[in-house]
Amino acid sequence: MQIRAIIRIVGLLVMLFSLAMIVPAIVAAVYKDGAGKAFMAAFALCVSAGFLLWFPQRHQKTELKAKEGFLIVVLFWTVLGSVGALPFILTENPNMSVTDSFFESFSGLTTTGATVIVGIENLPKGILFYRQMLQWLGGMGIIVLAVAVLPILGVGGMQLYRAEIPGPVKDKKMTPRIAETAKVLWYIYLFLTISCTVAFWLAGMSLFDAICHAFSTIAIGGFSTYDASLGHFDSSLINTICAVFLIISGINFSLHFAAVNGRNITFKYYFLDPECRAFFFIQISLTLICVAILLAQQVYSSPTVALDQAFIQSVSISTTAGFTTTSFSEWPLFLPVLLVFSSFIGGCAGSTGGGLKVIRVFLLSLQGMRELKRLVHPRAVYQIKLANKALPDRVLEAVWGFFSAYTLVFVICMLGLIASGMDELTAFSAVVACLNNLGPGLGQVAVHYSDISDASKWVLLIAMLFGRLEVFTLLVLFTPVFWKS
Repeated sequence: MQIRAIIRIVGLLVMLFSLAMIVPAIVAAVYKDGAGKAFMAAFALCVSAGFLLWFPQRHQKTELKAKEGFLIVVLFWTVLGSVGALPFILTENPNMSVTDSFFESFSGLTTTGATVIVGIENLPKGILFYRQMLQWLGGMGIIVLAVAVLPILGVGGMQLYRAEIPGPVKDKKMTPRIAETAKVLWYIYLFLTISCTVAFWLAGMSLFDAICHAFSTIAIGGFSTYDASLGHFDSSLINTICAVFLIISGINFSLHFAAVNGRNITFKYYFLDPECRAFFFIQISLTLICVAILLAQQVYSSPTVALDQAFIQSVSISTTAGFTTTSFSEWPLFLPVLLVFSSFIGGCAGSTGGGLKVIRVFLLSLQGMRELKRLVHPRAVYQIKLANKALPDRVLEAVWGFFSAYTLVFVICMLGLIASGMDELTAFSAVVACLNNLGPGLGQVAVHYSDISDASKWVLLIAMLFGRLEVFTLLVLFTPVFWKS
C-alpha cells in the first residue's frame, strides 16, 4: 500500500476543492451578505491543509493499484465532506453545531438533500449558493472531475474511476482514455446545467434561484433555496421543467454521449437500451398510479392539478432527488409508502441518481424469473440476456453480492437509529432517504432533520457515504483481505 503516494494525492485534491470556496465568497461579496469572511477563512484552511499533506510527499509519484484507488476515493469523500463543513462552522448565520455542519456538508456533497436548517430563505446568498454548489460538484462525482486533471499532475486515473463508479458495466468506457471520458462526462453535465438554468429562468425564476435549482436538479440532489422547495414557486411549468431534467439526469450519461456523438443527434440509443426502457416504464407507471389515487381519494378535484403534482412528486422521489411541492407524506398513506419504496430503485447506472440503480433491480428480477423456471424444469439451461447478449454468471453474482451488502448496511443503520431512541417509521424512512441519497423521509424527518439526536445524525451521515459510494467501495475497506499485501 503506497501510503505516502495516497497522502500526496489527497492533498492535491483538497487544494483543488478549496477553489470551490472562492465562488460563494464572490456571491457573498456581490450581495454584501457578510458570509464572505467565512468562505475566505475556509479557503485558507483548505489550501493550508492540502499543502501540508502534499508538500512532504510531493515526489511520491507511483502508479496506482486497485486497492489504492478504493482507499483514495473513500478518503477523498470523507475529507471533502469534512472540509466542506468549514463554512457552516465558521459562519454566524446560520449558527450551526459541528454535528449539524458535518451533516449538511455530507448531505450536499453526497446529493442526499436532507437538511437540518429551518428558515432556509433567510440564509445569506453565499451560503445558499454554496449548499447548491456542493450538490452540483458531488453529482457527477468530484473524482471524475479530478481524473481529468490528475494525469497532468502525473497520477493515473483509471483506478479512481473504477472505484467511484462500481456496477455491472463499470469498466465500459466511452472514449479510449479515462481522462477524455471524464471530460466528456463533464461537458454533458455542464451543458445540461446551463440548459436547465435557462429553462428555469424563462419559466419565471430569478437568475440566482434558476442557477441554484439547476445545480441541484442536474445533480439529483434536492436542496432548494426555500423551505417550501419547489412549492414556493407554485408553478406547474417549473414543476414540469424540473421533472423533465430529473428524468434526463436519471438516465445513464453514456447514452447521452452516444446520442450526441456524431454529426446528427439520434435518440435511438435510449429506446434500444433495456435499462432506459425500464426506467421510463417505472416513471410513467408511478405517475399514472399517483394520478389515479389522488383523483379517487379527491385530494385534488382537478385532473390537471393532480397530474402536475403526481408527475413532479413521483419523478422527484423515485429518482432520489427529493424536491417537494407539497408534503407528500400527507397524501393517502399508500402513495408516500409507494414512492419511498420506489427510491430503492433510483436512477440508471452511470447517472447522478441514487438507489440500487435500475439495472441491478432489472437483473435481480430476471434472475428471480430464471429460478422460477428452474423449479419447473430443473434440468433446463436458462441464460439471462441483456440487449440480446448473455450475461456471465460473474455479473449476476456481483449484483446479488451488492444487494446482500446493501441490505446488511440498511439493517445495521436502522437498528442504530432505533437504539438512539427514534421511532420505527422515522428510523426506516430516514435510512431509506439517506442510504438512497433521497432526502425527505416520513414521520419526524418528513420536512427536516433538525429535531433528531446528534447520534442519529452521525449514523445517517455514514448511511449517506455508503449510498454515495454504492456500498462496496466503502465496505471493502472493512475486510481483512483488503489490508493484506
